[in-house]
Order: sequence, then C-alpha cells, then structure tokens
Amino acid sequence: QVQLVESGGGLVQAGGSLRLSCAASGRTFSNTAMGWFRQAPGKEREFVATINWSGHSTRYADSVKGRFTISRDNAKNTVYLQMNSLKPEDTAVYYCAATAAITITTYLRDYDYWGQGTQVTVSS
Repeated sequence: QVQLVESGGGLVQAGGSLRLSCAASGRTFSNTAMGWFRQAPGKEREFVATINWSGHSTRYADSVKGRFTISRDNAKNTVYLQMNSLKPEDTAVYYCAATAAITITTYLRDYDYWGQGTQVTVSS
C-alpha cells in the first residue's frame, strides 16, 4: 500500500508564498516521477508540475511557470512545491501524485497514487 500525505496549505494574500510538502510512505519513490495537480471548485483536476526521479528534469503548467518550483528530497521521500507570487486564481485543492513511470508526465491518467489533497486559498 502506498500513502501520500500533503501538508502546507492554507490561506494567504495575493502576492504571498506557500510551500507544499508531500511525504510518501509504503514504497520508495527515489526512482519514480512525481507530480502536483490542483482542482478548483467546479473545475476539472489539472496538471501543475512534475519532476523526474533525480530532480534534474521538471515541467510546469504555463499558468504557474516562473512562480512555482517543484523539488524533491529522495532521502526523505518527500516532494515539495514552492509557490510564490500567488494569485486568487491559484485557489484550489492541491494534490500530490506518484507514477510508476521513470520519465515525467503531465497526464493525470499516468499517475497511480494520490494524496488526499491540501487546500490553498489566495485572497485578493
């Protein structure tokens, strides 16, 4: 069984920053890609960022490029999402996900394991 637990969400004013963490347990993810997705009320879940096993390859949604940074610490089985210059449109539940694939992928269907999500609310 695989567990992913997100933390770090909260309420922040526009222009502020938050750092999300995702702790993985139950198996080792040092050789798998991981990603962050988000879902706003009434909208479909969408890709935010992904990182490969080594951390040397990343990809971002256009809407967050230049503001968000994904990173990982394989020794701690943890993935992070640093979010800067937050906007009200970033408000959503943010989900961590893990895929058995080694290469990065932006497709929701490629991810096998999901966390429970953490709420991020950005006020204007």
